[in-house]
Amino acid sequence: MSNRPVNLKLKIIMIELAANECPFCHNVANRIIEVNEHAFSILDAFPVSSGHTLIVSRRHVCSYFDLEEKEIMAMFNLVHQAKNRLVKSHNSNAFNIGINIGSSAGQTIPHVHIHLIPRYPGDVDNPIGGVRNVIPGKAIY
Repeated sequence: MSNRPVNLKLKIIMIELAANECPFCHNVANRIIEVNEHAFSILDAFPVSSGHTLIVSRRHVCSYFDLEEKEIMAMFNLVHQAKNRLVKSHNSNAFNIGINIGSSAGQTIPHVHIHLIPRYPGDVDNPIGGVRNVIPGKAIY
């Protein structure tokens, strides 16, 4: 792993290439549930629970840390809207919220998105530790 700065021109080219093939930048209009100026929500194509929702930035940005403050606020406003929808439609009152940033963290689509995952009684044997379960053996502390 190199500590050299990333060539900005190369980074821009990579973002443009990613945007041209991004599943969140193309053919999602008919899947949108909630929307605002900077973000939209859709159901996850491969849900881990019923109602699993993705909140996606409208601007093609790979990392959450590259978002502007107004985009972050817009995305989290939609998290709340989606939560309210899921409480009514799926009778869920427990959730996990997650953002994968980088391939080592499990990010597979290079476009920032927030996972809102409804949780249900009995959906796993032992939910203690919640998101800490992403690394085996770290949930119970």
